[in-house]
Amino acid sequence: MLLQVLTVPAFAEVEVEDYDYYQRFRGQGISINVHNWGEYISNDAEESIDVNAEFEELTGIKVNYTTFASNEELYARLKSGGASYDVIIPSDYMIARFIREDMLEELNLDNIPNAKFTNPEFMGMEYDPDDKYSIPYTWGTVGIIYNTTMVDNDITSWDSLWDARYLGDILMFSNPRDAFGIAQKRLGYSLNTHDLEELRDAADELKAQKSLVQAYVMDEIFDKMEGGEAALAPYYAGDAITMMDENPDLAFVVPQEGTNKFVDSICIPKGSKQKEAAEMYINFLCEPEVAAANIEYIGYSTPNLAAYELLDEETQNNPVIYPPAEIMAKAEFFYDLPPEVSAEMDALWVEVISAEVGYSKWTIPILILGCIVLSIGINVVRSVKKKRDIY
Repeated sequence: MLLQVLTVPAFAEVEVEDYDYYQRFRGQGISINVHNWGEYISNDAEESIDVNAEFEELTGIKVNYTTFASNEELYARLKSGGASYDVIIPSDYMIARFIREDMLEELNLDNIPNAKFTNPEFMGMEYDPDDKYSIPYTWGTVGIIYNTTMVDNDITSWDSLWDARYLGDILMFSNPRDAFGIAQKRLGYSLNTHDLEELRDAADELKAQKSLVQAYVMDEIFDKMEGGEAALAPYYAGDAITMMDENPDLAFVVPQEGTNKFVDSICIPKGSKQKEAAEMYINFLCEPEVAAANIEYIGYSTPNLAAYELLDEETQNNPVIYPPAEIMAKAEFFYDLPPEVSAEMDALWVEVISAEVGYSKWTIPILILGCIVLSIGINVVRSVKKKRDIY
């Protein structure tokens, strides 16, 4: 009996649905490779649960955890075959692409009993209509986060990201789908247009915006916005919550033209060497207490009904995390685009990034200073000439 007590792991942080379920791989030296977005899991900061450490303690399975910055970066890593992952968390449209290109394993839901907590609204989604390949992890919207001490007008439109008053103080997404989506909404186009001319129009808008942009960012946005290094930027609502917690001068708005709503879901890449252990990890992420801890830490919206019930009323009623119906009515999911449309967007994005910039934040001050210096120089020459003429 004493030996049994000593061999039970010291796991007391999280209550799980079925403790015995998690013991099947203990002592077998198994590890899994998890690839997730940056800042996208509760990690013991600010008294939150360290999800990966708790899973390791509970199961004896080692978690090798790494991050990516965009869906396109994740796709490139998987497609190159240079990396091996057991769990990934891509967004809806990229999941559809992975399915189309046979890059995901079908899930065995018998090994993921906690999938029962998923809100039916997030089942049978367009990107995975038969729920074979993914379990929803979070959902959210895209809007504009801005510094109220640096912005002197109401932010209501995507037009603000093209406002010359904020020259050099605008940040922009560094991935094509999000960047084009904003330009398309600004032009009144669908986020999922197949019209190549509309894509080119959006590219022209992004080229016109480039001279105003301080930097194209993903995770770098946290330091820049929290540190007051930029005035405004488009980003995901959940991350906006995190940044606003760090800097009370920041605010967030969903533009009136409409926006992208998204679901990030948990998947297993094709060829996973530890599929059943990966399914166990997915099940752990769906534990109500774990899912709630993740949501409280990262600030996104949860598709897990049991986790939602564990959230405090302030979080449940936060309009940034759970937007009102009038905002959601104008929001669109990204869908997987036909290969030729996706290829055209990628090519146009290269044009945007490589386009020549007419001026930057510092060009106008430098030009003004140059004009002043030149004017002083001319006046000095004229003065000397006059003196010479006198004499």
